[in-house]
Amino acid sequence: MTQTSFTPRVFSGIKPSGGLQLGNYLGAIKRFVGIQGSMETIYCVVDLHAITVWQDPKDLANGTREVAAGYLAAGLDPAKSILFNQSRVSAHAELAWIFNCVARVGWMNRMTQFKDKAGSNAEKASLGLYAYPSLMAADILIYHATHVPVGEDQKQHVELTRDIAAKFNHDYGVDFFPMTEPVIDGPATRVMNLRDGTRKMSKSGESDMERINMLDDADTIARKFRKAKTDPEPLPETVEGLTTRPEARNLVEIYAALDDTTPEAVIAQYPGAGWGTFKPALADLAVAKLAPISTDMARFMADPAEIDRILAQGADKARAIAAPILQKTHDIVGLLRG
Repeated sequence: MTQTSFTPRVFSGIKPSGGLQLGNYLGAIKRFVGIQGSMETIYCVVDLHAITVWQDPKDLANGTREVAAGYLAAGLDPAKSILFNQSRVSAHAELAWIFNCVARVGWMNRMTQFKDKAGSNAEKASLGLYAYPSLMAADILIYHATHVPVGEDQKQHVELTRDIAAKFNHDYGVDFFPMTEPVIDGPATRVMNLRDGTRKMSKSGESDMERINMLDDADTIARKFRKAKTDPEPLPETVEGLTTRPEARNLVEIYAALDDTTPEAVIAQYPGAGWGTFKPALADLAVAKLAPISTDMARFMADPAEIDRILAQGADKARAIAAPILQKTHDIVGLLRG
């Protein structure tokens, strides 16, 4: 079989379910901006994934626009990247059904995120929550994406995407879908809670002090970092000294990610520093990097019609890439289309 050469192309997306926070920015959006221009980039607001659990319709629409505003405020350029919301391109859902018929139930049973989200109420969870990794695979492969920037907790889903692509190719004797590569690099790809360094920063945490919201103003950002939980010891002389200190490690990694450097470089800059020195420095850096984004986000959110126009324009571009891939998929499977 002739090996297919795929156009280098990035796809990734964020779910609009409760507001953007620092983990979304450092773990995803900042990296999206860094890749922009190096190859074709397609970035999505995955609103179909959001409804795997019930969403208030008004909140979902607002959340979709908020993620789009975050993309734009952080530096994603609609002239350089395709920006759209998933539900505007029906090919995602159509390919997902085909992939539902390719993926195996055993594969879905191994998905740890379903177990985490469904918990002891798995019998009451929606079928969509159970099967959404198949939709995620369709999100990626409907564009023949070769690279997906993800956090460590999403790596399993990219591996499933590769399994589905490989099985489809094998079952139909083709080399049609690429073996997508996860892109997991840099510090703070998994940003932790500011009050508990063993838990991931979340939009649904009990206290607002646990997280930095991307719409927080400068004073709020500074206050949250100055009050972030730490341990009694000063920063170590080497990064290895952070291994058993989750809160300290989290703050050092956040500093490194915001400053485009490494944890090793941060420790070298602040060896043995006390928290009375380091936390104010981190707060100042965070304000300098994040406050302009929150200001721009608020400006975009004040003009929802402009956000909708940008998303609709991006969806047109996305459909132009997806349509021939979906058509070829139908031809391979033997499904007739008009």
